[in-house]
Amino acid sequence: MAEPLMTIQNLQTHFVTDKGAVPAVDGIDLHIRKGEIVGIVGESGCGKSVTSLSIMGLLPKPAGTIAGGHIYFKGEDLAVTRERRMQALRGNEISMIFQEPMTSLNPLMTIGEQISESLRIHRRMSRKEAWRESIAMLDKVGICRAESIVREYPHQLSGGMRQRVMIAIALCCEPELLIADEPTTALDVTIQAQILDLMKKLNEETGTAILMITHDLGVVAETCHRVVVMYAGKVVEEGSVKDIFYKPRHPYTRGLIRSIPKMDSDGGRLYSIPGSVPLPGTITEGCRFAPRCEHAYERCRTEIPELQGEEPGHRSRCWL
Repeated sequence: MAEPLMTIQNLQTHFVTDKGAVPAVDGIDLHIRKGEIVGIVGESGCGKSVTSLSIMGLLPKPAGTIAGGHIYFKGEDLAVTRERRMQALRGNEISMIFQEPMTSLNPLMTIGEQISESLRIHRRMSRKEAWRESIAMLDKVGICRAESIVREYPHQLSGGMRQRVMIAIALCCEPELLIADEPTTALDVTIQAQILDLMKKLNEETGTAILMITHDLGVVAETCHRVVVMYAGKVVEEGSVKDIFYKPRHPYTRGLIRSIPKMDSDGGRLYSIPGSVPLPGTITEGCRFAPRCEHAYERCRTEIPELQGEEPGHRSRCWL
């Protein structure tokens, strides 16, 4: 197996509030290899997006801070890297696609100007070279009329086209790691399928590793090689897509899979996991899923289980 491109060890990300520090991410371990697509799944509030912002060094200051742990990218610990160095890495070696492209794109700059900006900063291209490369990148992500689209503004494009522009900006400097935070949110099913196909194709052609953050298990099944399941700031299960879908071990993972609509269903209410995700920092003893788990017993409420497993690469955080 190839050496990991990025390794996260015991990452702890806290947000300072009036009531003290709140652990949004509480000691997660994760790795991703070159050319691999890894999915992070879980309900809203489980710490998926905070993990991505921690990697990128984009936590809101001064409230958000990395309180402990390491984020090794090609041997360099991003958790303690200075901002000037992070600026050199962001958009160049590590890129990110955000959830909502309309709030990520600058409404006062044309599409071509926004792609060109990254090329001129990181690849030291002239204005003319960057403009030509911007058109080529729009072609690469499947946008028709690229020569005219580069002169248009974000509000003139559809949601799917704006997301393609975000992918073009993220990939224009040929990063080694791409973080995609809910890249198909608010897109219709047809456009969602096109975006996922595009990302898989780019992964195969360029070897770019992708960290896919989503709550949609259908997206995971379609695109990912491995899956990390998060709950209340912790990883509760990890394994290959086949392991997670056909041999889930953690009750939370099983609940997520049971809640997927089935094509052969005869109707009736969909299954939902009882209860709700606890607020960060409110459960300090035992398994954080215990209050919602139908299999929980006394040990689950008093001792925190470790990630463990008998099969290589498939581990879960459960006493059972």
